[in-house]
Amino acid sequence: MRLNIRHETIYRYAYPVAFGGWRLLMRPVDSHALRILDASLEFTPAGVTRWSYDALGNSLCAFQPHGESDVLRVVSNLLIERFPAPLDAGARFDPNLAFPIVYTLDERQILDPFIRPATEGDTPAYRDWLSRWSTANYTLSLPFLQDLNAAIHQTFVYGERYEEGTQSPSETVERGGGTCRDLAWIMVESIRRLGFAARFVTGYLYAPGITTRGAGATHAWCEVYLPSLGWIEFDPTNGLAESGDLIRVAVSRTPDEASPMTGTIVGTAAALLSVSVSVTPVVAGGD
Repeated sequence: MRLNIRHETIYRYAYPVAFGGWRLLMRPVDSHALRILDASLEFTPAGVTRWSYDALGNSLCAFQPHGESDVLRVVSNLLIERFPAPLDAGARFDPNLAFPIVYTLDERQILDPFIRPATEGDTPAYRDWLSRWSTANYTLSLPFLQDLNAAIHQTFVYGERYEEGTQSPSETVERGGGTCRDLAWIMVESIRRLGFAARFVTGYLYAPGITTRGAGATHAWCEVYLPSLGWIEFDPTNGLAESGDLIRVAVSRTPDEASPMTGTIVGTAAALLSVSVSVTPVVAGGD
């Protein structure tokens, strides 16, 4: 499956400003599941870029805009090919994936940062919600994770939220819903509290179905590490697991580390932010 992805971010300032450095997480990493056939970035104003890999192996672009401008515009254009591998139904019954999960010492030396929760101050409402899962009658991890993923999808209301940041798990329980970032984060932090290693993931969503939530913008979901299976994707916003519709760009320990575009300006000026994302299939024999 080949897809064209166009991701445009525009900051409009009240008056021309100078810029500090900016950090862009917009390019996926080539792997057995995803191949980049073409990639380009457009900048207004122009500037200099430097590419590197961060500590988690994400492809990172450092961008320094030149001069002053009342607009900062970045457009990422990607042509990718996906090679999805659906989750093997037999894995649900793998006796090596007992619940609660047990990692080897070698695994824990790598996974410990992703097992430790990153949030504190759990409210009674959240603790009560989580206790229903911590005491649930499961003997295998994969059915547990699939059911939790489905429960978050069915229980919490998805909706756009324009204030910055990501809700804590307690806030999501108390509000009864949130954005894709909020729903991904409650799953990440909840299963960490139950002993699993989990990562926060950002990327794009190919949404051929009209009921898919989170299309038209960047998307977020959860990855869980399971022995013998590796990192497995769960999207509680849409109730998906190991879906070819998920296009990973970056992984992180917390949502703050996975923002597609962060940086500074010199001075202070009110800014209006707009983001648009389109993911379209490439027709066979066409561009």
